[in-house]
Amino acid sequence: SQYENLVHPLAIMLSLPLSLIGAFGLLYLSGMTMSMMTMIGMIMLMGVVTKNAILLVDYTNTLRSRGMERDEAILKAGPVRLRPILMTASATIMGLLPIAISRGSGSEMNAPVAVVIIGGLITSTVLTLVVVPVVYSLFDQFIVRASNLISRK
Repeated sequence: SQYENLVHPLAIMLSLPLSLIGAFGLLYLSGMTMSMMTMIGMIMLMGVVTKNAILLVDYTNTLRSRGMERDEAILKAGPVRLRPILMTASATIMGLLPIAISRGSGSEMNAPVAVVIIGGLITSTVLTLVVVPVVYSLFDQFIVRASNLISRK
C-alpha cells in the first residue's frame, strides 16, 4: 500500500534470499550450527536487508515522481543511496564483530547470531545494490508492456 503498486515490494522482497547465501555460508565456514538463536539472527538480518532495498526503491520512485525516466532514476539512486546503505551495514557488522569472535561464557549462544547477521549483510549489501535495481527495471518494464497490451484491446 505504501508504493500503491504490487511490483515494487516484490523487487524489495527478492533481496531477502540473497542475504541467506552469506548467512549460511559464514555459519558453515565458522563451524557453527543452526539453532533457535541463529534463526532469530536471520529475522534481524531480514529487517536490515529490507531497509536497504527500501532505500533504493523509495529513492528511485521519488526521482521518477520528479519526472526522471526509469533508467536514469535507477542510475542516480544507486550512487546516492550507496553511502547510507554501506554505513548501516558497516556499523552493524562492526558492532557485532566482538560478539562473533568472543569465546567467553555465554558466547556459544550469542556468537551464531552475530555470525549469521555479519555473513548475510556482507553478501546482501553487495548483491542488493546490483540485483534490486535490475529486478526493479525488469518488473517495471513488464508492467509497461502489460499495460500497453491491455490498452490496445
